[in-house]
Amino acid sequence: MHLSRRALLTATGATALVAALPPEAIARTGPRSARATAIRQIPLQGAVNVRDLGGYLTYDGSRVRHGLAYRGDHLAKLTAADLTTLAGLGLRTVVDLRIPTEVGYDGADRLPAGVVPVARPVTDNGLFGRLLTAIGSRDPVRQEEMLGGGRAAAFMREVYRTFVTDAANRAAFAATLRDLADPRRGPLLLHCTSGKDRTGWTGWLLLTLLGVPDSLARQDYLASNTFRAAYDARVREGLKQGGLMQNPDLIIPLQEVRAEYLDTALEQLRSSYGSVFRYVSEGLGLEFRELLALRERLVPAA
Repeated sequence: MHLSRRALLTATGATALVAALPPEAIARTGPRSARATAIRQIPLQGAVNVRDLGGYLTYDGSRVRHGLAYRGDHLAKLTAADLTTLAGLGLRTVVDLRIPTEVGYDGADRLPAGVVPVARPVTDNGLFGRLLTAIGSRDPVRQEEMLGGGRAAAFMREVYRTFVTDAANRAAFAATLRDLADPRRGPLLLHCTSGKDRTGWTGWLLLTLLGVPDSLARQDYLASNTFRAAYDARVREGLKQGGLMQNPDLIIPLQEVRAEYLDTALEQLRSSYGSVFRYVSEGLGLEFRELLALRERLVPAA
């Protein structure tokens, strides 16, 4: 059913209008999009990419509320001090997007008392297994064949396509957005292993639905490179010193987030659904009332 611009505004306010715009239009809409926003990292010893999704300016002059939506990397190595820090956030729900293989390798999350864990796996399209296979081979030739010559980046682009094409992935994203809209869930943290791809797509989508300009939503997405840089460099150095990889730089495309990865998902989105709004309404099955509830909870009235 075709809906006019006025109908979209009436149904869900600015949220639906922003969601209905193609990404290229979002990127150039509004003078506020150029304003920088400081990202509020949660400093932890056992995780490097945990941060608050609040504080971003929206098109109507509001700001996303702090303290309700958090994103992060896996929480299996949290220290006692980290647990105290997380307890201070008042977290009630932690959504884990890792697949069982990742949980088995890294361990289950360590969480403060009273926090409800939700296992909601989103496929990595075989990325974790591919990485373990390449490293475990200790064979420079095989590693080059698996990851070199642009193959690692190409594999990442295919991972991002599954965020749009895979029905189980779409269901997981939809359920997480519904949780974020539900006040009974309390403050919520969502994460995967590195907190950059599955978590990054969910974060970008959430901010876009809340009316945050694309430039700022991308700023949040790309910030994983800053927060993970030192840790990822230590991982590469450890692989080299341990004799596992002669050229650990082969895994850089797997460690990083890149605009081209996000753009691949958006290209697939436009191909499959035509717009962000149709992806959300048809692909994720979210209704107008759910989008409105999401905005009402996370964005105060201007």
